[in-house]
Amino acid sequence: MSEQMCEQRRERLRALMREQGIEALLISHAANRYYLSGFELHDVQLNESAGRLIVMADGKDWILTDSRYLDAARRLWEPERVFIYGADAPEDIAKLLKGLVPGKTIGFEARAVTLEFYEKFAETLAGSGCRLSKADGLVERLRVIKDTEEIRRMEISCRLNQQMMEWLPGVLVPGRSEAAVSWDIEMFFRHHGATELAFTSIVGHGPNAALPHYLPSKDALLEAENLVLVDVGCRLEDYCSDQTRTFWVGEKPTERFKKTLEAVQEAQHKAIRAIHPGVLACDVYKAARGHFESLGVAEAFTHGLGHGVGLETHEGPSLNGRNKTPLEPGMIVTVEPGLYFPEWGGIRWEHMVLVTEDGCRVL
Repeated sequence: MSEQMCEQRRERLRALMREQGIEALLISHAANRYYLSGFELHDVQLNESAGRLIVMADGKDWILTDSRYLDAARRLWEPERVFIYGADAPEDIAKLLKGLVPGKTIGFEARAVTLEFYEKFAETLAGSGCRLSKADGLVERLRVIKDTEEIRRMEISCRLNQQMMEWLPGVLVPGRSEAAVSWDIEMFFRHHGATELAFTSIVGHGPNAALPHYLPSKDALLEAENLVLVDVGCRLEDYCSDQTRTFWVGEKPTERFKKTLEAVQEAQHKAIRAIHPGVLACDVYKAARGHFESLGVAEAFTHGLGHGVGLETHEGPSLNGRNKTPLEPGMIVTVEPGLYFPEWGGIRWEHMVLVTEDGCRVL
């Protein structure tokens, strides 16, 4: 991320902060921190954070981190606005904010902090006159619309994923385990420039394919003349891809497989045709579900139709039956209808789709 790009994003965020009367916004979600500053995309686990970001209404923003990341932060940020906290991060951060915006409103991402952090943070601010305001979703309102550079990065990430899918049938060999195929996929991505997986690969053979978020097993072996569902993604230039295909291992796919695959692909086709600016996310979902209903198999479609993708694999907007968010140019969503039958297996087919000014484009 270029420094100029991050500065522009923070300026747009400041406009949203002014609408809510927020003088300082504490950014705790790792992807939001990276989106706004270029500093450290990943926090490894809940109790391990590379740091936080304070976006100020006056433009004097701060990177907050611990001593492990001091040099990395100074390479990126003005040294005088790099704040190093100690073992009691919530107390130290609260004391900093009391001095920066005494008596003002401080926004924070409630979904990105623990209850323990919040309680100590609020306790330290008590009596200062500062007011705490939940500000979840402000950064996500910016992230949901991808700019030209983000779209470029996501296109190359998606292109690598597609190359992998075209290569994959050669390793779908009877007798190999789901886990071995999963490892082949990760090696392919790594050898072709991806920095990591976007998420843990899903490789489900036979009835295992009926579990939408199944984890591949070393004990489950591919069998000839059976199906295998593969849902995978990579991260390339910091942006994620996400695609699903369902393959037939063998030369004689059954009529059930062919008819189910045809139903899923037609549902996807109808949903993609429905995507254009202004259409509600729920109406795209209904286009796919309506097709399944016409075939009498809607009860086997057990999840939402898709989700946004970007720095994270799952972002807004969600394509489900309840979301009345209008689609806008620059949004990138997955369209992944599926049908699942526990005694037999499941079929899912997934594309990533960019909403354009006059419709949409499959990436």
